Amino acid sequence: MDVSEQDDYYYHENISFNFSYDDYPSLCEKGDVRSFAAVFLPIMYTVCLLVGLAGNGLVVAVYAYYKRLKTMTDAFLTHLAVADLLLLFTLPFWAADAARGWELGEVVCKVVSACYTVNFTCCMLLLACISLDRYLALARAQGKDQSRWLQRIFTRRHCWKVCLVVWATAFVLGLPDLILSEVRWASNRSVCLAIYPASMARGGKAALEIAEVLLGFLLPLLVMVICYCSVGQALKGLPVESRGKKWKALRVLLTVVGVFVVTQLPYNVLKVYRAMDSVYAIVTHCGTSKVLDQAAQVTESLALTHCCLNPILYAFVGTSFRQHMMKVAKKFGERRRMRRKRREHPAVEEEMGMSFNSHTASQVTNTFSI
Repeated sequence: MDVSEQDDYYYHENISFNFSYDDYPSLCEKGDVRSFAAVFLPIMYTVCLLVGLAGNGLVVAVYAYYKRLKTMTDAFLTHLAVADLLLLFTLPFWAADAARGWELGEVVCKVVSACYTVNFTCCMLLLACISLDRYLALARAQGKDQSRWLQRIFTRRHCWKVCLVVWATAFVLGLPDLILSEVRWASNRSVCLAIYPASMARGGKAALEIAEVLLGFLLPLLVMVICYCSVGQALKGLPVESRGKKWKALRVLLTVVGVFVVTQLPYNVLKVYRAMDSVYAIVTHCGTSKVLDQAAQVTESLALTHCCLNPILYAFVGTSFRQHMMKVAKKFGERRRMRRKRREHPAVEEEMGMSFNSHTASQVTNTFSI
């Protein structure tokens, strides 16, 4: 395989219109795949960006200005919203890439590629941490002695250590993208992709794919299932008079796990298949290769929708968070009314402002005296 063929073969998973199986571009022309991506991906990425920015931005704003981080879950939700936002900020780059090719240089290619992988993995690991923290909170309430060492780790004092381990693990998985990503010319356009050395092209890429599946899907799913099954068993033991709250909580848990499986399973199954193909060359037919490329575009977009759903599934369902969110909305409405009054009655508003300032000054003096 010459250099041009290697450039087409060693692809980057974050570029959904990539040339995953384009070993012989002269025999398998994928112009229709790229045309589909040029329309489909910008639309999907724009929707994810707008919805995700609104939801995750609200979570960060509420936690930053109105709600103190009182529990481990509060800290995990804040880190999850930040990771979602950083991941969403990479989508305009990939949308432009799908439509016109990569035009921003190699440094931006490396940074955006690494940022995508780091934050995507970090989001999945934080979901596992949230599940584990919910289970441990229940275990503490019931006075269980099981998992004592985990209960000692998952405390507010060690919260920053747990989050640091999560981000460090995600950063390690993003290092290959940071180091190996390059801008190459392929199929009449510039593309941003990871170029693996010939010695590790097959095994190295496959190993990285499997590691991302294990840490970014199977581990969080396993933790979710074990922890939420334990929580569900505890909820079943509640008195009959609490049946309504019990089933409501169970529906929330089932929805969380169900949404995770529906959005992440297809993408990760395809990643495993792609890893196997890079080692054993399973795909040999051009039509199959095109179908798999388009499936990668659709399933990756589906996986990204989880960034938009995280605020709804994890933050907005909490009573405390909803109360603080209502306070934010109330304060915002009061500020708008005050501005409208100032525009409508500037003279009265000035007089009221002077009276309010003198009253506030007397209050400050009194408070200082006390």
